[in-house]
Amino acid sequence: MKSDFLKYQAQTSPYPLAIEISHAKGSYIYSTSNTKYLDFVAGVSANSLGHSNPKVIDAIKNQLDLYAHVMVYGEFIQKPQLELCKLLVENSPKKLNSVYLTNSGTEATEGALKLAKRVTERTEIIAAKNSYHGNTMGAMSVSGVERQNQAFRPLIPGTKFIKFNNEEELEKITHKTAAVILETIQGGAGFIEPINDYLYKVKKRCKEVGALLILDEIQTGIGRTGTFWGFENYNVEPDIIITGKGLGGGMPIGAFIASFDNMSLLKDNPKLGHISTFAGNPVVAAAGLATAQQIISSNLISETLRKEELIKKHLQHPSIKEIRGKGLMLAALVETPELAAKIIHKCLENGLILFFLLFEGKAMRITPPLTISDEEITEGCNIILKSINEIKK
Repeated sequence: MKSDFLKYQAQTSPYPLAIEISHAKGSYIYSTSNTKYLDFVAGVSANSLGHSNPKVIDAIKNQLDLYAHVMVYGEFIQKPQLELCKLLVENSPKKLNSVYLTNSGTEATEGALKLAKRVTERTEIIAAKNSYHGNTMGAMSVSGVERQNQAFRPLIPGTKFIKFNNEEELEKITHKTAAVILETIQGGAGFIEPINDYLYKVKKRCKEVGALLILDEIQTGIGRTGTFWGFENYNVEPDIIITGKGLGGGMPIGAFIASFDNMSLLKDNPKLGHISTFAGNPVVAAAGLATAQQIISSNLISETLRKEELIKKHLQHPSIKEIRGKGLMLAALVETPELAAKIIHKCLENGLILFFLLFEGKAMRITPPLTISDEEITEGCNIILKSINEIKK
């Protein structure tokens, strides 16, 4: 398959990992050569409940037996969509009581930006340097890394960038600003947490000038950081939530969540102000519902913080300079990008899947399934330490 993969399938990087996948179950992925890999990445924070979770699989099969796609989003009443939206509202701040399901996180970003402009009747967006919100043109316009964007300019105008955690730059948020969009924890930049009530201060400034605060919870949400939404850790409530990744249980999904009054502006003047054919696909929504229900009804959310401490306890090595992040959204940083790349590839040889972060070359992503066991955490950490020692020899 590898030669056909390289020949027929569009590539996203010069050197893909190119493991030929046979099947995956729980915290493990298996290749066609029957090599077993412990998965410390979870589809880049997407497989919250691990691989082939029985309840998610059953939900998909049961929905397929009833119907798959029947109508463009928002026209027919479809139980999986409706129940998922209701569950998300029940676990969100009281004012955020309307959900628009999408096919992905980047589409949720697009919808949130459109909604903010519609609500405020303004055009300026403030985003953070070194941010990442997706890869469509609107999402790229608010993603603050020029080396990723420069080849695709011109992007959508009207975006200004501020430095994350820099309070002095909040004065750039003015009465011209429609919205400030931030990741609750900066992902691609190296899993950087907000400090000194930064997000609260951003929200306060937004209220002063009539702008909206959009928080990107695509990675931090759905239990990964010790609360259902990541922002619950940081004394703030956004005006719009963006979610995706871990909500789908491995299926492609996203959503943006806002107040009913604000969301209603998308349905008129013009009609179909935001529309999508496959958004909220009932099979995907059924998977998302089963995923969210399991996470909410179990102890998986609180366990992420204990598992964070377990990982930090085991990953003690002179080459690991820092572990950033919260819960099971962690990044281990080493001295150089070259060493990080060597460790990631050596871990793969030794049966552990790690991955890179977009903009912080010294970091190694550790975002395993929320269901990962203590024994699997220990196994994975031992492989990392073994791999570092092999490289250092």
